[in-house]
Amino acid sequence: MTVSASAPAAAPAVRITGLTVSYRRRGRMLRVLRDVSLDIRPGEAYGLVGESGCGKTTVAMALMRHLAPNAVVEAGRIEFSGVDVLTLGESELRALRGDRMAMVYQDPGSALNPSIRVGAQLAEIYRHHRGLSKADALDAAASMLGLVQVSDPKAMLRRYPHELSGGQQQRVMIAMALATDPDLLVLDEPTTGLDATVEAEVLDLVEQLRDRFSAAILFVSHNLGIVARMCERVGVLYAGELIEQGPARELFADPRHPYTLALLRCMPRLGMRKDADRLEPIPGSLPALGAPLPGCVYADRCPIARAECRAEPPPMLESAPGRLARCLFHDEVPAIAPSVPGPLGGAPHERAGEALLGLSEVVKRYSGDVVAVAGVDLEVGRGEVLGLVGESGSGKTTLAKCIVGLVDATSGEVTLDGSALSGARDREQRRAVQMVFQNPDSALNRGWTARHILSRSVSKLTGLKGKAVKLVGRADPRGTEEYNMGLGSRRAHTVGEYLGRLGVAQTQLKETTRGAIDATGTDDTSWLQDRRVDVQLD
Repeated sequence: MTVSASAPAAAPAVRITGLTVSYRRRGRMLRVLRDVSLDIRPGEAYGLVGESGCGKTTVAMALMRHLAPNAVVEAGRIEFSGVDVLTLGESELRALRGDRMAMVYQDPGSALNPSIRVGAQLAEIYRHHRGLSKADALDAAASMLGLVQVSDPKAMLRRYPHELSGGQQQRVMIAMALATDPDLLVLDEPTTGLDATVEAEVLDLVEQLRDRFSAAILFVSHNLGIVARMCERVGVLYAGELIEQGPARELFADPRHPYTLALLRCMPRLGMRKDADRLEPIPGSLPALGAPLPGCVYADRCPIARAECRAEPPPMLESAPGRLARCLFHDEVPAIAPSVPGPLGGAPHERAGEALLGLSEVVKRYSGDVVAVAGVDLEVGRGEVLGLVGESGSGKTTLAKCIVGLVDATSGEVTLDGSALSGARDREQRRAVQMVFQNPDSALNRGWTARHILSRSVSKLTGLKGKAVKLVGRADPRGTEEYNMGLGSRRAHTVGEYLGRLGVAQTQLKETTRGAIDATGTDDTSWLQDRRVDVQLD
């Protein structure tokens, strides 16, 4: 059993003890949480941080009893106000959720019902949990929207979710969560996908409402800066284990686990120059789901790991008053020297300086005389990275879709290497201009395996068919008959090669994107600069 922090004077609003959760997949039990224990006090904000795939959202979903059907709670208790929610029946859970405990989800666009107006969705909470009439429930919904600083709440009630911006959708989700003055509020990446202005507004709103409602908050995020601002205490999760926890200010100022220190060094720091300095990525990647972990889960990536670290799992040790760290050598962590990264970038593109992409007076107008893009002119040279910034609704994504060809510009011209891109594009034009979408969950087909998605892309964009497409994701297909079929097969292999560089294991290619767990090693994007130079992207 894990050592727990000393009990606070007041009984905790939430107490998770020894929580162990696995997912059943293809007859195997893949463990995602191992003996997680934490407390959240009334009125306290507890931050749960870690890279993607560490199990943060699984903790939140377990607390709300929203785990997927293939999830199995193998051990542990989750107490809310002294009651173990794992033992409650469905009727008891329905009475609890939305009333005394509520959750704001990571993607408000998918959490809101697209076929029901905002007013009806918000009023349903008051009608179900407070027994209000339809008219009174709508009045209460309008009042709550005003409380979360939505302009013209009455008009907002009549809109559908797709008619709202990302910031408005998130405000509606917060209003729904706070409608019944809950004792527990779970925030799962509440600002992901929001621009900096809207993010700041939402965080200010959460702080104001927290003071008013005095709810206990579990704040799940990979953004350490936001957690440092919002939370009193922090827990750091890695590969399903809570490896450090303590007061936020102390933990971020003086981390006592090598992983926490590495996370902090992934963040931009005052005085860094993006044209001369790179962030420090964490070497390696998360252990694969289901992999045997006889010792410390971070040993393979740890710069101070020793034989005893791999022999058996280290216990939670008191690293300072009120602080715990799952590290046998936590006193050595402050002395870990920064890594010395190589020079940023590399040789310039062989045709650097030549114009590749050109936009001339590009306009996109939607019905109702809504102008999303108004006469944009720009030019991007070969090997150049152009940043396009602006608030939500300023037209950034619409302009990108005009360039890629997902929407047709109302007027103006888009050229690639001097040739106009308009109307139906041929295969080579489609291959030459590709896009990485903002929301991978909605961009990927949830019913297909990752390998099938990649193989289909290779086939559509290269014209390759049959056996050669099967090279996607193979570690080393050289010497196979398919590899010798030409350029297309080599492109297929390149896809798999770069997946490996991004920390995606070949075993993950067999999984569907539904419930897939990201195994990226760091939030640092300096690898992208390296890859751009490696393959001489135009």
